[in-house]
Amino acid sequence: MAGYTTTNPTTGRTDTEFTSLTDSDVQDVLSRSHAAFPGWRATSADARAAILARVADVYEARAQELAGLIATEMGKPLQQGLEEARLAGSIYRWYATHGPELLRDEQLDPQGAKESLVQTEPIGPLVGVMPWNYPYYQVARFVAPNLMAGNTIILKHAGICAASSETMARILHQAGVPTDAYLNVFASHDQLAEMIADPRVRGVSLTGSERAGAAVAENAGANVKKSVLELGGSDPLLVLDDADIERVGRIAATARLSNAGQACNSPKRMFVPRDLRDAFVATVVDVFRKARLGDPHDEEVDVGPLSSVGARDGVVEQVERAVEQGATLHIGGQALDREGAFMQPAVLTGVTPEMEAYHEEIFGPVAVIHAVDTLEQAVEMANDVTFGLSGSVWGTDLQRAQEVGDRLDVGMVYINEHGTTLPGLPFGGVKRSGYGRELGRWGMGEFVNVRLRRTAVK
Repeated sequence: MAGYTTTNPTTGRTDTEFTSLTDSDVQDVLSRSHAAFPGWRATSADARAAILARVADVYEARAQELAGLIATEMGKPLQQGLEEARLAGSIYRWYATHGPELLRDEQLDPQGAKESLVQTEPIGPLVGVMPWNYPYYQVARFVAPNLMAGNTIILKHAGICAASSETMARILHQAGVPTDAYLNVFASHDQLAEMIADPRVRGVSLTGSERAGAAVAENAGANVKKSVLELGGSDPLLVLDDADIERVGRIAATARLSNAGQACNSPKRMFVPRDLRDAFVATVVDVFRKARLGDPHDEEVDVGPLSSVGARDGVVEQVERAVEQGATLHIGGQALDREGAFMQPAVLTGVTPEMEAYHEEIFGPVAVIHAVDTLEQAVEMANDVTFGLSGSVWGTDLQRAQEVGDRLDVGMVYINEHGTTLPGLPFGGVKRSGYGRELGRWGMGEFVNVRLRRTAVK
């Protein structure tokens, strides 16, 4: 493990190094989280909600500062960072508003008893393993509902997000979350595995790669505890023959460039009727060509660097391999001749099932556009991958678009929009995109004890 550092992807230089957890500290972390649980659990739901509301206030008030921090850490352009910080704040606010109601006891039909009551109770310390691409939003998705429920949290963020993870911990503690009810740890993979296996930990949530998810799921399963996994996607975008090609092409291209293409639910594979494909490609290429690349601290910049030089090189290699295997490159695909982790956004066509780019997730600013002869072919190709996070369908006949959307094997389908995420909407996928749901009432239901209390008639 490389350790926890802030290596600015704009310059390629390491600005700060952080002290990692020692092996001898692991048991102390577990003991502290376990000891904090009874007190946090006993705190009233209204009191916990008030704390989350204060957290939301801070995210809103300090959004500019928070955006600047991750622009340095992982290269997110300022405006996108502002939007992420505000979205994270809105998640804390949603659970502050709706959490107490979601935790209330539910009276069932007594069914022959004096009372049949369902109670929603926290289960104990949880481990969260978070990725670097949305440092605030991903944490809020996991932390807000579980702190609201009364669980305690041990949070392991990505190695490049040490500074933002420390800031998030300070915000939570200053808002009133007890110090040991939320512990930010700079842990190694081996230390993480030890924590997950420990009987004091009752569940784990991971957003990350398939390999990391499989390792965490194996460990959690071996120790008979709950896990929630969000493992990325290769999301399809289906354009119907009655769509406004110019408009949809610009929206799709802009969405693909957001966060330099480093989003699990980015529209990575675009399916267009064959007679409309050239016009669609021309529009996407135009947007990609005009996109302003540069320092993410510059408010005029549309696309910043990728998260690291290594990540950039991996995406460039994927594009090169696709071209070697017969795909057509319309623009970009190469690393920029400057310091940092920049690459020219790329558009590929002619990608076939024999090529690796057909099946794999390309986690960078690359659009793969497929020409299709029939709607049946579009749906079949859209589903012909191992991922199933989200997808979208675009057309003016809404009923027809909805019917097509219902055929996509994904956890989230959008009609005439792509990748929308809001605090009250469920987020999650199927197949190798993982399992479980975050956000809304569904996120509150993953790590709780839904307990029946039944009282018989005397």
